Amino acid sequence: MANFLVICSKTCIDLSASSSVIAGLSEVPYFLWCQLYTCLLFTWTDYKTIMFPVTLFASAVAPVQSISNLLHGLAWIWIHLLLCNVSNQAQSRHEDSINHPWRPIPSGRLTEHQATRFRWALVLFCTLYSTFYGKQNVLATTTLITATIFHDNLGMSGNPLGKNLCNVGGYTSFEFGAIINIIGKLFFSPSYTGSPNPPDALSFTAIVISGTLIFTTIHAQDFADVEGDFALGRTTLPICAPELSRLLILIALAIWSIGLGWFWDIHPLCQIVFVAIGLLVGIRYYYWRTPQDDKVSYLLYNVWICCAHILPLNCRM
Repeated sequence: MANFLVICSKTCIDLSASSSVIAGLSEVPYFLWCQLYTCLLFTWTDYKTIMFPVTLFASAVAPVQSISNLLHGLAWIWIHLLLCNVSNQAQSRHEDSINHPWRPIPSGRLTEHQATRFRWALVLFCTLYSTFYGKQNVLATTTLITATIFHDNLGMSGNPLGKNLCNVGGYTSFEFGAIINIIGKLFFSPSYTGSPNPPDALSFTAIVISGTLIFTTIHAQDFADVEGDFALGRTTLPICAPELSRLLILIALAIWSIGLGWFWDIHPLCQIVFVAIGLLVGIRYYYWRTPQDDKVSYLLYNVWICCAHILPLNCRM
Protein backbone atom coordinates (compact mmCIF):
# COMPACT_ATOMS: atom_id res chain seq x y z
CA MET A 1 0.00 0.00 0.00
CA ALA A 2 2.82 2.35 0.89
CA ASN A 3 4.51 1.60 -2.41
CA PHE A 4 1.25 2.34 -4.21
CA LEU A 5 0.99 5.75 -2.52
CA VAL A 6 4.57 6.57 -3.44
CA ILE A 7 3.88 5.66 -7.05
CA CYS A 8 0.71 7.79 -7.08
CA SER A 9 2.60 10.69 -5.52
CA LYS A 10 5.31 10.51 -8.16
CA THR A 11 2.68 10.29 -10.87
CA CYS A 12 0.98 13.44 -9.57
CA ILE A 13 4.31 15.26 -9.51
CA ASP A 14 4.99 14.17 -13.10
CA LEU A 15 1.53 15.28 -14.18
CA SER A 16 2.02 18.60 -12.43
CA ALA A 17 5.33 19.10 -14.22
CA SER A 18 3.74 18.14 -17.52
CA SER A 19 0.95 20.66 -16.92
CA SER A 20 3.54 23.38 -16.35
CA VAL A 21 5.29 22.46 -19.57
CA ILE A 22 2.00 22.45 -21.47
CA ALA A 23 1.06 25.81 -19.96
CA GLY A 24 4.45 27.17 -20.99
CA LEU A 25 4.07 25.86 -24.51
CA SER A 26 0.63 27.42 -24.77
CA GLU A 27 2.25 30.81 -24.21
CA VAL A 28 4.70 30.36 -27.09
CA PRO A 29 2.24 31.50 -29.82
CA TYR A 30 1.43 34.59 -27.75
CA PHE A 31 5.13 35.33 -27.31
CA LEU A 32 5.76 34.95 -31.04
CA TRP A 33 2.77 37.12 -31.84
CA CYS A 34 4.10 39.85 -29.53
CA GLN A 35 7.47 39.78 -31.29
CA LEU A 36 5.83 39.86 -34.72
CA TYR A 37 3.62 42.74 -33.61
CA THR A 38 6.69 44.65 -32.46
CA CYS A 39 8.30 44.11 -35.87
CA LEU A 40 5.12 45.29 -37.58
CA LEU A 41 5.15 48.44 -35.45
CA PHE A 42 8.73 49.12 -36.53
CA THR A 43 7.76 48.91 -40.21
CA TRP A 44 4.20 50.23 -40.10
CA THR A 45 4.73 53.74 -41.47
CA ASP A 46 6.87 52.54 -44.38
CA TYR A 47 4.51 50.15 -46.08
CA LYS A 48 3.17 53.05 -48.11
CA THR A 49 6.63 54.58 -48.65
CA ILE A 50 8.79 51.51 -49.34
CA MET A 51 6.95 48.19 -49.32
CA PHE A 52 4.20 48.95 -51.82
CA PRO A 53 6.09 51.29 -54.19
CA VAL A 54 9.19 49.08 -54.39
CA THR A 55 7.11 45.93 -54.89
CA LEU A 56 5.15 47.58 -57.70
CA PHE A 57 8.35 48.93 -59.24
CA ALA A 58 10.14 45.59 -59.21
CA SER A 59 7.05 43.75 -60.43
CA ALA A 60 6.74 46.14 -63.37
CA VAL A 61 10.42 46.35 -64.27
CA ALA A 62 11.42 42.70 -63.79
CA PRO A 63 8.55 41.79 -64.51
CA VAL A 64 7.00 39.16 -62.21
CA GLN A 65 7.38 35.64 -63.62
CA SER A 66 5.52 33.72 -60.92
CA ILE A 67 3.77 34.05 -57.57
CA SER A 68 6.73 32.28 -55.98
CA ASN A 69 9.16 34.90 -57.25
CA LEU A 70 6.86 37.68 -56.06
CA LEU A 71 6.73 36.17 -52.57
CA HIS A 72 10.52 35.92 -52.51
CA GLY A 73 10.68 39.59 -53.44
CA LEU A 74 8.18 40.59 -50.77
CA ALA A 75 10.05 38.67 -48.09
CA TRP A 76 13.37 40.24 -49.07
CA ILE A 77 11.92 43.75 -49.09
CA TRP A 78 10.20 43.34 -45.72
CA ILE A 79 13.17 41.93 -43.81
CA HIS A 80 15.40 44.71 -45.17
CA LEU A 81 12.73 47.29 -44.39
CA LEU A 82 12.73 46.00 -40.82
CA LEU A 83 16.51 46.43 -40.70
CA CYS A 84 16.29 50.05 -41.86
CA ASN A 85 13.43 50.90 -39.52
CA VAL A 86 15.07 49.38 -36.45
CA SER A 87 18.33 51.15 -37.29
CA ASN A 88 16.61 54.50 -37.68
CA GLN A 89 14.27 54.22 -34.72
CA ALA A 90 17.05 53.09 -32.38
CA GLN A 91 18.50 56.58 -32.88
CA SER A 92 15.31 58.64 -32.81
CA ARG A 93 13.44 57.96 -29.57
CA HIS A 94 12.95 61.66 -28.77
CA GLU A 95 11.66 62.45 -32.26
CA ASP A 96 9.33 59.45 -32.25
CA SER A 97 7.97 60.37 -28.83
CA ILE A 98 6.61 63.49 -30.55
CA ASN A 99 5.74 62.26 -34.05
CA HIS A 100 5.12 58.52 -33.51
CA PRO A 101 4.64 57.74 -29.79
CA TRP A 102 3.15 54.30 -30.59
CA ARG A 103 6.41 52.96 -32.04
CA PRO A 104 8.17 50.18 -30.07
CA ILE A 105 10.83 52.32 -28.37
CA PRO A 106 8.83 55.37 -27.20
CA SER A 107 5.94 53.08 -26.19
CA GLY A 108 8.29 51.01 -24.02
CA ARG A 109 8.17 47.70 -25.89
CA LEU A 110 11.96 47.83 -26.40
CA THR A 111 14.79 49.90 -25.00
CA GLU A 112 17.23 51.71 -27.27
CA HIS A 113 19.94 49.25 -26.25
CA GLN A 114 17.77 46.27 -27.18
CA ALA A 115 16.86 47.88 -30.49
CA THR A 116 20.52 48.50 -31.28
CA ARG A 117 21.39 44.87 -30.61
CA PHE A 118 18.44 43.80 -32.74
CA ARG A 119 19.63 46.11 -35.52
CA TRP A 120 23.08 44.52 -35.73
CA ALA A 121 21.58 41.04 -35.55
CA LEU A 122 19.43 42.01 -38.54
CA VAL A 123 22.52 43.25 -40.40
CA LEU A 124 24.03 39.78 -40.09
CA PHE A 125 20.77 38.02 -40.88
CA CYS A 126 20.02 40.14 -43.97
CA THR A 127 23.52 39.61 -45.32
CA LEU A 128 23.29 35.85 -44.89
CA TYR A 129 19.75 35.86 -46.27
CA SER A 130 20.87 37.63 -49.43
CA THR A 131 23.58 35.06 -50.08
CA PHE A 132 20.80 32.65 -51.03
CA TYR A 133 20.05 34.88 -54.02
CA GLY A 134 23.58 35.49 -55.26
CA LYS A 135 26.28 38.15 -55.27
CA GLN A 136 24.11 40.88 -56.76
CA ASN A 137 21.67 40.58 -53.89
CA VAL A 138 24.49 40.71 -51.36
CA LEU A 139 25.66 43.89 -53.10
CA ALA A 140 22.18 45.39 -52.70
CA THR A 141 22.13 44.48 -49.01
CA THR A 142 25.62 45.88 -48.44
CA THR A 143 24.73 49.14 -50.16
CA LEU A 144 21.56 49.44 -48.11
CA ILE A 145 23.43 48.80 -44.86
CA THR A 146 26.01 51.41 -45.83
CA ALA A 147 23.27 53.96 -46.53
CA THR A 148 21.68 53.30 -43.13
CA ILE A 149 25.03 53.75 -41.37
CA PHE A 150 25.64 57.08 -43.09
CA HIS A 151 22.08 58.17 -42.35
CA ASP A 152 21.72 56.98 -38.76
CA ASN A 153 25.24 56.83 -37.35
CA LEU A 154 27.29 59.39 -39.25
CA GLY A 155 24.87 62.29 -39.00
CA MET A 156 23.79 62.66 -42.62
CA SER A 157 20.12 62.60 -41.59
CA GLY A 158 20.59 66.07 -40.11
CA ASN A 159 21.51 67.63 -43.45
CA PRO A 160 18.96 68.02 -46.28
CA LEU A 161 21.41 67.07 -49.02
CA GLY A 162 22.94 64.20 -47.07
CA LYS A 163 19.53 62.88 -46.08
CA ASN A 164 18.34 62.91 -49.69
CA LEU A 165 21.48 61.11 -50.87
CA CYS A 166 21.00 58.43 -48.22
CA ASN A 167 17.36 58.08 -49.23
CA VAL A 168 18.40 57.61 -52.85
CA GLY A 169 21.01 55.01 -51.88
CA GLY A 170 18.54 53.13 -49.73
CA TYR A 171 15.63 53.33 -52.15
CA THR A 172 17.59 52.19 -55.20
CA SER A 173 19.14 49.36 -53.17
CA PHE A 174 15.66 48.16 -52.31
CA GLU A 175 14.66 48.35 -55.96
CA PHE A 176 17.74 46.57 -57.27
CA GLY A 177 17.50 43.82 -54.66
CA ALA A 178 13.78 43.32 -55.26
CA ILE A 179 14.33 43.03 -59.01
CA ILE A 180 17.03 40.41 -58.48
CA ASN A 181 14.70 38.44 -56.23
CA ILE A 182 11.85 38.55 -58.71
CA ILE A 183 13.87 37.59 -61.80
CA GLY A 184 16.45 35.35 -60.09
CA LYS A 185 16.46 31.91 -58.51
CA LEU A 186 17.68 30.57 -55.19
CA PHE A 187 21.10 29.03 -55.65
CA PHE A 188 19.94 25.74 -54.11
CA SER A 189 16.81 25.46 -56.28
CA PRO A 190 16.72 22.70 -58.94
CA SER A 191 16.42 25.30 -61.71
CA TYR A 192 19.44 27.32 -60.59
CA THR A 193 22.03 27.49 -63.38
CA GLY A 194 24.76 29.40 -61.59
CA SER A 195 24.09 32.58 -63.56
CA PRO A 196 20.78 34.23 -62.62
CA ASN A 197 19.30 36.60 -65.17
CA PRO A 198 20.88 40.02 -64.64
CA PRO A 199 18.79 43.20 -64.79
CA ASP A 200 18.73 44.55 -68.33
CA ALA A 201 19.26 48.10 -69.61
CA LEU A 202 15.62 49.02 -69.06
CA SER A 203 15.87 47.94 -65.42
CA PHE A 204 18.94 50.08 -64.79
CA THR A 205 17.35 53.01 -66.61
CA ALA A 206 14.25 52.72 -64.45
CA ILE A 207 16.36 52.54 -61.27
CA VAL A 208 18.35 55.66 -62.24
CA ILE A 209 15.16 57.56 -63.02
CA SER A 210 13.61 56.41 -59.75
CA GLY A 211 16.67 57.51 -57.79
CA THR A 212 16.60 60.94 -59.39
CA LEU A 213 12.88 61.20 -58.73
CA ILE A 214 13.38 60.37 -55.06
CA PHE A 215 16.26 62.83 -54.72
CA THR A 216 14.19 65.73 -56.06
CA THR A 217 10.90 65.00 -54.27
CA ILE A 218 11.56 62.97 -51.12
CA HIS A 219 11.50 66.06 -48.90
CA ALA A 220 7.73 65.62 -49.21
CA GLN A 221 8.05 63.27 -46.23
CA ASP A 222 9.50 66.00 -44.00
CA PHE A 223 6.59 68.44 -43.98
CA ALA A 224 4.49 66.43 -41.53
CA ASP A 225 7.49 65.90 -39.21
CA VAL A 226 8.60 69.52 -38.91
CA GLU A 227 7.68 69.73 -35.22
CA GLY A 228 9.70 66.68 -34.23
CA ASP A 229 12.65 67.53 -36.46
CA PHE A 230 12.76 71.09 -35.12
CA ALA A 231 12.67 69.84 -31.53
CA LEU A 232 15.74 67.69 -32.23
CA GLY A 233 17.59 70.48 -33.99
CA ARG A 234 17.52 68.76 -37.37
CA THR A 235 17.79 70.78 -40.54
CA THR A 236 15.34 69.70 -43.21
CA LEU A 237 14.32 71.57 -46.32
CA PRO A 238 10.82 72.40 -44.98
CA ILE A 239 12.46 73.88 -41.86
CA CYS A 240 15.21 75.94 -43.48
CA ALA A 241 13.14 76.98 -46.52
CA PRO A 242 9.45 76.53 -45.70
CA GLU A 243 8.10 78.51 -48.65
CA LEU A 244 10.67 77.41 -51.23
CA SER A 245 10.36 73.74 -50.29
CA ARG A 246 6.62 73.78 -50.98
CA LEU A 247 7.10 75.59 -54.27
CA LEU A 248 9.78 73.07 -55.26
CA ILE A 249 7.55 70.09 -54.57
CA LEU A 250 4.78 71.65 -56.66
CA ILE A 251 7.11 72.32 -59.60
CA ALA A 252 8.91 68.97 -59.32
CA LEU A 253 5.72 66.92 -59.28
CA ALA A 254 4.38 68.77 -62.31
CA ILE A 255 7.60 68.32 -64.31
CA TRP A 256 8.04 64.69 -63.34
CA SER A 257 4.42 63.86 -64.11
CA ILE A 258 4.71 65.24 -67.63
CA GLY A 259 8.24 63.92 -68.21
CA LEU A 260 7.63 60.37 -67.00
CA GLY A 261 4.46 60.03 -69.05
CA TRP A 262 6.38 61.11 -72.14
CA PHE A 263 9.48 59.00 -71.44
CA TRP A 264 7.60 55.76 -70.80
CA ASP A 265 5.24 56.53 -73.69
CA ILE A 266 2.04 55.80 -71.80
CA HIS A 267 -1.45 56.17 -73.26
CA PRO A 268 -2.63 59.81 -73.47
CA LEU A 269 -5.58 59.14 -71.17
CA CYS A 270 -3.29 57.53 -68.59
CA GLN A 271 -0.94 60.48 -68.89
CA ILE A 272 -3.77 62.93 -68.20
CA VAL A 273 -4.73 61.01 -65.06
CA PHE A 274 -1.10 60.74 -63.92
CA VAL A 275 -0.44 64.45 -64.43
CA ALA A 276 -3.68 65.29 -62.63
CA ILE A 277 -2.61 63.25 -59.59
CA GLY A 278 0.79 64.93 -59.57
CA LEU A 279 -0.73 68.41 -59.78
CA LEU A 280 -3.26 67.56 -57.07
CA VAL A 281 -0.51 66.49 -54.69
CA GLY A 282 1.68 69.49 -55.51
CA ILE A 283 -1.18 71.96 -55.07
CA ARG A 284 -2.17 70.34 -51.77
CA TYR A 285 1.36 70.71 -50.44
CA TYR A 286 1.49 74.34 -51.46
CA TYR A 287 -1.90 75.53 -50.24
CA TRP A 288 -2.83 73.15 -47.39
CA ARG A 289 -0.15 73.44 -44.73
CA THR A 290 -1.35 72.12 -41.37
CA PRO A 291 0.37 68.97 -40.01
CA GLN A 292 -2.77 66.95 -40.68
CA ASP A 293 -2.98 68.32 -44.22
CA ASP A 294 0.66 67.37 -44.79
CA LYS A 295 -0.01 63.81 -43.62
CA VAL A 296 -2.81 63.47 -46.16
CA SER A 297 -0.65 65.07 -48.85
CA TYR A 298 2.16 62.65 -48.08
CA LEU A 299 -0.23 59.72 -48.41
CA LEU A 300 -1.30 61.03 -51.81
CA TYR A 301 2.35 61.59 -52.73
CA ASN A 302 2.96 57.89 -52.14
CA VAL A 303 0.00 57.05 -54.36
CA TRP A 304 1.64 59.17 -57.05
CA ILE A 305 4.99 57.41 -56.46
CA CYS A 306 3.30 54.03 -56.86
CA CYS A 307 1.79 55.19 -60.14
CA ALA A 308 5.18 56.47 -61.31
CA HIS A 309 6.80 53.15 -60.45
CA ILE A 310 4.50 51.05 -62.60
CA LEU A 311 4.98 53.17 -65.73
CA PRO A 312 7.99 51.10 -66.97
CA LEU A 313 5.58 48.20 -67.39
CA ASN A 314 4.38 49.92 -70.56
CA CYS A 315 7.76 49.14 -72.14
CA ARG A 316 7.51 45.47 -71.13
CA MET A 317 4.16 44.91 -72.80
